[in-house]
Amino acid sequence: MAIHIGRREFVVTLGGAAAAWPLVARAQQPAMPVIGYLSTRSAASDVPMLDPFRGGLNEAGYVEGQNLTIEYRWAGGQYDRLPALAEDLVRRQVAVIITAGGEPAALAAKVATAKIPIVFNVGDDPVRVGLVASLNRPGGNATGVTSLLGAQAAKQFGLLCDLVPKAAVIVMLVDLKYPYAGSQISNTEAAARANGRQLVVLTAGSERDLDAAFATLAERQVGALLVTASSFFTDRRGYLVALVARHALPAIYFRREFADAGGLISYGSSTAEQYGQMGVYAGKILNGAKPADLPVLQSARFELVINLKTANALGLEIPPGILAIADEVIE
Repeated sequence: MAIHIGRREFVVTLGGAAAAWPLVARAQQPAMPVIGYLSTRSAASDVPMLDPFRGGLNEAGYVEGQNLTIEYRWAGGQYDRLPALAEDLVRRQVAVIITAGGEPAALAAKVATAKIPIVFNVGDDPVRVGLVASLNRPGGNATGVTSLLGAQAAKQFGLLCDLVPKAAVIVMLVDLKYPYAGSQISNTEAAARANGRQLVVLTAGSERDLDAAFATLAERQVGALLVTASSFFTDRRGYLVALVARHALPAIYFRREFADAGGLISYGSSTAEQYGQMGVYAGKILNGAKPADLPVLQSARFELVINLKTANALGLEIPPGILAIADEVIE
């Protein structure tokens, strides 16, 4: 039996179908991927790293807010918060977890999930701490970048000896809660013996500790200060640089952000390079690569930054040999 539809009914029916098409099209579009960003530090401290990280993602075709969402979780130097923050990202079923600020964040993510890919940035050997099976073939759900900060501390000590050749006593400021504090201390002690200097190790994990440490410095004939890697120190860099300036001490730091904030000199692996590579790896994983097949990379670029304004304020002349190898001089 033939069914006759009037022209008006046909137009109404066709119009209703056409109105539904955009809904169908939207339903067929793939969901925007979500990645988690887990940091031991604060949001303010990570600002310098986020631009290169996003740049790495852009290389793989991902732009935050356009075809990618990033869920940020900050521990603010409170490492005991990391497990809960990692578990929250796992519950949200993010596609990748990025961990920043060293081993505590990476290990918290590793404990929270054996399935979600993890891209880390650590300062120690990731094989030794149990994050991967090997550097070339990680073998699990994690890969990333390592900067081997323990070895850097010895190099920083040598630079400080060249910078202040008459400094017989050098203080090393350490955050013992930071995972590779032990290797930093042992490497620097060896460097002190090799250079014939006395090394004094002071520890700090809070602003009160910092005040107490600098009160101790005032009582000793200290010639220079080495500030070792720590998320806590990074988060308090303005406060720390101000304390150093108040005591008029030549000091070397582990990241260029300290020199930017008024610190005398910094030497360390390039955070821009590290976080850019983390973004590249995250993009590759979103496009189908597996962490097990992406080798862990070791930082290849190191930055020496000198703040001449601070040197002048201290009445310190930077040796020509150090100026010659500086990557940047702040005047």
